[in-house]
Amino acid sequence: MPAIILRTSVKCTDEQKNSLAKGLSKICADNIGKPESYVMSVVQDAATICFGGNLQPAAMLDVKSIGSLNANVNATLSKAICEFLATSINIEPNNIYINFTDVARENWGWNSGTFA
Repeated sequence: MPAIILRTSVKCTDEQKNSLAKGLSKICADNIGKPESYVMSVVQDAATICFGGNLQPAAMLDVKSIGSLNANVNATLSKAICEFLATSINIEPNNIYINFTDVARENWGWNSGTFA
């Protein structure tokens, strides 16, 4: 049930998008402590992102989970995600925003129902 959604201004090849999706999925599972079989990762490239008044390589991510997110986990995830994006698609960590959301079980749908 964790989900990680990446929007980046970088135009990626299909191979890069696949690598990003798989890498972010693993980072999410490893750091949140839930099986990767429950993680969904989404990569949206070539977005127009103005950060600090400038158009430059940048990224916005949403990380959502039912439980397991807290100050320590979020800090660890932020570091891992920023390092991954810096090495994968050359986005500087100071051009990355990450939004962490802990979602109530009844507000997450899957397989014709919810996790409540």
